[in-house]
Amino acid sequence: MKATKVRYGVVGFALSLAILSYIQRVAISQAAGPIASDLHLDKQQLGSVLGAFGLAYALFEIPMGLYGDKRGVRRVLAQVVLAWSAFTALTGAAWNLASLWVIRFLFGAGEAGCFPNLTRMLSQWLPRGERIRAQAFMWAATRWGGAVTPPLALLGINLFGWRWSFVAFALLGVVWCVFFLRAFHDNPADNPKVNAAELDLLRDSHALVTHHTASWVSVLLQPQVILLMMQYFCWSYVWYFFVTWLPTYLTEAQGQSAAATAGFAILPLLFGGFGSLVSGLLPLHVPRKWVAIGAYLVVLALLLLLPNVSGVVPAIAIMAAISFTGDLTVPISWNACVEIGKRYTATVGAAMNMFANFSGFVAPFVGGYILKHYNNDWSMVLHVMAVFAALGAFLWLFIDPTGERSARRMAASGLGGPTSQEALSA
Repeated sequence: MKATKVRYGVVGFALSLAILSYIQRVAISQAAGPIASDLHLDKQQLGSVLGAFGLAYALFEIPMGLYGDKRGVRRVLAQVVLAWSAFTALTGAAWNLASLWVIRFLFGAGEAGCFPNLTRMLSQWLPRGERIRAQAFMWAATRWGGAVTPPLALLGINLFGWRWSFVAFALLGVVWCVFFLRAFHDNPADNPKVNAAELDLLRDSHALVTHHTASWVSVLLQPQVILLMMQYFCWSYVWYFFVTWLPTYLTEAQGQSAAATAGFAILPLLFGGFGSLVSGLLPLHVPRKWVAIGAYLVVLALLLLLPNVSGVVPAIAIMAAISFTGDLTVPISWNACVEIGKRYTATVGAAMNMFANFSGFVAPFVGGYILKHYNNDWSMVLHVMAVFAALGAFLWLFIDPTGERSARRMAASGLGGPTSQEALSA
């Protein structure tokens, strides 16, 4: 019997939601100028607004990851998409700094748990080889969704003003939820369109995400999980520049118009998507650990080079290369969440993403502080980013992305049951 291909529809939901989430979160960077002008915000105040999303996203990540592991991703994803879409729309209603900060904080809380639960969804619905490629396509989709947002946001601002543009983006989330709730089931066995051959293909995947006798707390306290979270903070600190300060940098440091800025801002996220894709398509025997270390070292070198180049074209080319290289680490990091987390895949993914979004709070705020108090010194902003790239390379020296080190430690302590290989062959 030939296996059905219902699982590819699940991949379609993951890719479309990944794009949607980044369209809605990146839109504010393109609208930052009009928002700051209308609400009379200085650089530090704008940085705090941009960082509010990351703070809330981080605080709510683990609760939403646990919720998905306990109750299923169908319920959680529907709830978070509807919540963040509501606060996307309300962004257009902000009238001062406090109101905008609270709305963006609640928007971040709404998006919390999205990607940890998407990772769990793909882990249960795809065999290992397909899962790794799907993770790569999903993260490429996030970058490409972010890449198309600047011109879309600029078009919306020019046509409707920045306030109504956020309402239009919010409606996309409601449409996604309608289709998702009609078609998706948490357990492949509950979907009547899945035949026996496809269920057999997914048997090991189901075993992986249901394995673990340890508590979620003991899983999160593993050294490998802590190192994984810390290195993801490092790359996210660099990456958040592209979705927060990049349009302002292009305008102020490179003298670009709003239209030119929207065009140039596409390139780093576009090439980041290619980096994620290349990472996922690497042969399985290529050691992911050393790919990650090499990527961080190249990012470090490029960030040190960037302040010394003149002209917008070389500058944006270097930024595109930074994004491409750094995003090689993203599918590797998220697949490590599956290999280490198993039943608690969403929880481990949430913890890692929590650290990433703490950087989403810290990086814009630190950038705004430097720009306000050090005479718009963009070189200092880039050099701080380089420090985090160096730290990321160092941390990867001690990480095992296959999860075998964590499995042996948990088995030796009597908490983890069989190793991942034993679970898959059971």
